[in-house]
Order: sequence, then C-alpha cells, then structure tokens
Amino acid sequence: MNQQKRVEIANNTLEILNRGAYINKDGISIELRELQQFAVTHTKLYTPDQLDDLVTVIPAARFETKFEVENETTLDAARRLVNEGEADPLCLNFASAKNPGGGFLGGALAQEECIARASGLYPCLLQAPGYYQYHRSVRPTLLYSDHMIYSPKVPVIKDEDGELLDAPVCTSIITSAAVNAGAIATNERSSLEKIIATMETRIDKLLALCLHNKHEALVLGAWGCGVFHNDPEDISRIFRDALDGKYKGQFKRVVFAVKTNKESIIEPFRKRFAK
Repeated sequence: MNQQKRVEIANNTLEILNRGAYINKDGISIELRELQQFAVTHTKLYTPDQLDDLVTVIPAARFETKFEVENETTLDAARRLVNEGEADPLCLNFASAKNPGGGFLGGALAQEECIARASGLYPCLLQAPGYYQYHRSVRPTLLYSDHMIYSPKVPVIKDEDGELLDAPVCTSIITSAAVNAGAIATNERSSLEKIIATMETRIDKLLALCLHNKHEALVLGAWGCGVFHNDPEDISRIFRDALDGKYKGQFKRVVFAVKTNKESIIEPFRKRFAK
C-alpha cells in the first residue's frame, strides 16, 4: 500500500467518524455515533503525579498469566483477543509525543498511524491537548514524560488493508511515548544514562494504569524499538521484570504484538515470553 492510499484511508476514516455510521460489505448500515462518543467523552489525560498514586495500589495476584509473542499488528491482536472471548482488551499506542495520531494524515506507516487509520482514536486524542502542549513547550526533553492518555472502548472499524469491518470491534487504548533513544544519542547525550530508569518507571505506570482500569488482557509490543531506536533487549527485559515481579499474576493474557521483518526486534521478546 503506497503513501497516497494510506492518506485516502485516513481521510475516509475521519469522514466515517464524523458521519457516525458506515455501510459494510453486506450493505448493512453500521451505527458508530454512540460508540465513538463514549470513547471521546471518557478519554482522560493522566499526569505523572496521578500515576504515582496508582503504582502504590497493587492487589493480590489473580491469574496465571498467559504470554504470547506474535508477529502481528496491535489491532490484529486486539481483534483476535475479542474473537477469543476477551472483553475490552487494552492496547498500548506507541505515541508521538507532539502530534496526535503521529503522521497518519500524511500517510506515515508506524504503529500509531496504523491504529489511527483504522479506528476512532484520533478524535479521542484531540480531547487531551495538554499532553501535546506539554511535550511541545513545557518540558522539551527527548525523554518525554510519563503523561498518558486513556481512551476506553475505542471502535475499530477497518482492517490493516483499510477494508471496513462487518461490525466495529472495541478496544481500550493507552497513548504514551517511549523515550526517543536515537535522538538522545545524537542531540541530548546528557540524558543517555537516564533512558533505562525512565523506561522502567514508565512501564511501571503503564501497567498500573491498565490495572486501575480493570483490564485483564493487554496488547503490548516492542515499545519505542522502531524509529525511537530503543534496544529490544532492554525493553523486553523491563517488561519481563515488571510482569514477573510487581505485576505477576495481575493480568490474564499479555500479547506482545511485534509486526516486523527484523528478527533482531522480535527475538528478545520471544526469548523472554514465548514458551
């Protein structure tokens, strides 16, 4: 799929969301307005201080967590979980810190853009302007921050090819930016030694927010291991330490959806999570 086609799909998605309905391939009108309005209205920006409070409230373990590592997209994983009976899975959106939806309106191809093209996420992100204002002007560091946007039950209306689904599938989404390790190495070397500790804290807060909102099935991934150039060995280890330590038994299923043609990105997750 070329860039222009991705632009067309993105614009069509926004048109459908504005219209509040679409016609599926069977000619049936699918109403979206109430689903989308719920996700938009209940989108919430969490500050680092609010998340600090959540990380101290961890209940007793409830599950023998099933871990999966799959070479699939985030939304493919979410739809699969729903089809397998998991209600309201939680997806991590590997966010741009400065632009809602990243470059999806321009046809960019990273994970956030794929989510925004296929779902009602973008209007939700517009409800949290403080997230983007903070990263643009308040504290311009490439470590970014622990601010997170929580959007519940966002309707997914298209597949990865841009084709409309027979009916929407809802998944909640946490939008959070990883550290931009590659840019730090070039432009902010004083922050190099802070990368690991920052990501450990951010992942702690991410998992606490998932728990706080009562999600049992998560779709995570190689967070920040693409254009932000975090080391997959580091990110997979931090997730493993958290999910095998403080958050052991807190989630029923955890899928690491790592859509890639690079074995070096997915293999560290397989090593630590795949049986």
